[in-house]
Amino acid sequence: MEKIQAIRGMHDILPDRTPRWQHVESVVRRVMASYGYEEIRLPLVERTELFKRSIGEVTDIVEKEMYTFEDRNGDSLTLRPEGTAGCLRACMEHGLLHNQINRLWYAGPMFRHERPQKGRYRQFHQVGVEAYGMASPDIDAELILLSSRLWRELGIAHKLELQINTLGTAEERHGYRAKLVDFFRAHYGKLDEDSQRRLESNPLRILDSKNPDMRELIQAAPVLTDELGEESKTHFQRLRELLDEAGIAYSVNPTLVRGLDYYCRTVFEWVTHELGAQGTVCAGGRYDGLIEQLGGKGSAATGFALGMERLIELLESPEKLDAAALPHAYLIRVGEHAERKGAVLAEALRDALPNLRLVVNCGGGSFKSQFKRADKSGAILALIMGEDEARDQLIGIKYLRTEAGQTTLSQSELIPFLQALI
Repeated sequence: MEKIQAIRGMHDILPDRTPRWQHVESVVRRVMASYGYEEIRLPLVERTELFKRSIGEVTDIVEKEMYTFEDRNGDSLTLRPEGTAGCLRACMEHGLLHNQINRLWYAGPMFRHERPQKGRYRQFHQVGVEAYGMASPDIDAELILLSSRLWRELGIAHKLELQINTLGTAEERHGYRAKLVDFFRAHYGKLDEDSQRRLESNPLRILDSKNPDMRELIQAAPVLTDELGEESKTHFQRLRELLDEAGIAYSVNPTLVRGLDYYCRTVFEWVTHELGAQGTVCAGGRYDGLIEQLGGKGSAATGFALGMERLIELLESPEKLDAAALPHAYLIRVGEHAERKGAVLAEALRDALPNLRLVVNCGGGSFKSQFKRADKSGAILALIMGEDEARDQLIGIKYLRTEAGQTTLSQSELIPFLQALI
């Protein structure tokens, strides 16, 4: 029979790589708690209409990339392509928005039917952070400070650069949109196929084109900041002052527009030059109008999402993280009496030393075969119990990664010995 393999663009994360994920997840959890953000857990599947109304029907995500299907009741459902819409839906449904301030975060897989390449997969993982009920730029600054702290704690701050921009209000963008369409229409022959398609439906996305042949034309296009009112200008200026005061380096990128329709005012991206074309590691901004689009009462909202796969690619010396998850010890047991006594000893060691990583040989085998398993496990040392050791309450110690000689201890000496090891 033909072997069944994973779906293209949906990858297994094998045990030799999971320590890297666990490390990032633990840092994320710690930093979120330090800023007072609470975790929310959301469904993978939502009604398709949620994403059409939030992301925008004329975006690439909705037009080409969503995994959408009908369930048995005929309802159109979609695997979530991003997390913000689902988080807002949950907060509206459970009454968490009215006259309240919320700081929330979530993590998990997202799904988009894209052409798989390094750093871009059909099932990918994100950490999302959302803050509701705060309209002033200080919360935008807090999100950037929080993300900056994540990079420092992960040891990758030197690999990332911050870009910021403002998109103004929906009304300001409407006036700008008309000027942008007139400009690009006058240079229609210079637009690539993607940009020609976007000209009428979503012209701001042309500014985000990655086509190098479009760069000169985009740089000559009208600038959104020329259309901003005083309130939007003040909001952006205050954000810049807060970042300057905090010592956060950034550049203003006037072509930064983000790929989702719901953004307004502040937008930002953390980018790297170490991942090729997929250089955006974290991105977000303000989306004050989205709650009304989903049928709720208007409220301030801002947030960001970071890509776990891309973040993990940037980790320094990830091999050290992998090694740190290997067992401290492997317990070899040969003989029926040793198997029984060894199981009891292992539980006593785990009771006394909660941080001990101990693998107990199961499935029998000779001393030779069990030593091979112990070596393959990556353990630092082997604990050896044969029938004689079991009878006399002794344990053999053999180092597997150094040339230190083998020794024997009484089982009562084993706990302090291992305590020093871990």
